[in-house]
Amino acid sequence: MSEEVPAKRKDKLQVIGEVFDDDRIRTFLDFLPPAGADADFHVLEKAYRGMKAENFATFLDFFLAENRNINATDVQGKTLLDIISAHPRAAAYVDALRARTAGQ
Repeated sequence: MSEEVPAKRKDKLQVIGEVFDDDRIRTFLDFLPPAGADADFHVLEKAYRGMKAENFATFLDFFLAENRNINATDVQGKTLLDIISAHPRAAAYVDALRARTAGQ
C-alpha cells in the first residue's frame, strides 16, 4: 500500500511505498521527451528521479535489452552518469550505470 506525504514542492505529493513491479518499471521506457531532448537521456533521467536504486538497476536491464543508448546526453552534452556522479546520495545509481558500462 502506498502513502502520500508532502514533497519538497508544495504542489506535489510524494508517494511512499509505491510498488514497482516489472510492468511498472517498463512504463518508464515510454516517456516522451520534450522537443529537442534525446529520448534515451530523458527516460534515463526520469527513471533515476522516480525510482529506488534497485528498481533503477532493473530498469537499466530493460533499457539495454531494447538496444537503447546508456550514454545518451542532455542538451549540454552530459550523460546521466556525468550528472549524478556529483550527487551525494547517488552511489547505488552510479554503480548500476557503471556495471552496465555507462561512461565507456
